Amino acid sequence: MDQAAEQDRYNVTAAELRQFIEQIEQLEAEKKDIAEQIREVYAESKARGYDQKALKTIIGLRKKDKDEVAEQEAILEVYKEALGMN
Repeated sequence: MDQAAEQDRYNVTAAELRQFIEQIEQLEAEKKDIAEQIREVYAESKARGYDQKALKTIIGLRKKDKDEVAEQEAILEVYKEALGMN
């Protein structure tokens, strides 16, 4: 491969790399904005008297599969029973 072709290949690769980097940077900025919005919603819910720990637990449960939640709750019940907490 001659030097001009090698340089063209490098320029294309550099431009593509720059595009990936800029896209990732944009997504990171959006992620930061979304995280701030989530914090604001939590703050508003707290100001209205909602328990933050309970909200976060419910959100975590809603992310899981129903079978996974049922299994986790069953194990928790077994442990509570073993410790005399029921």
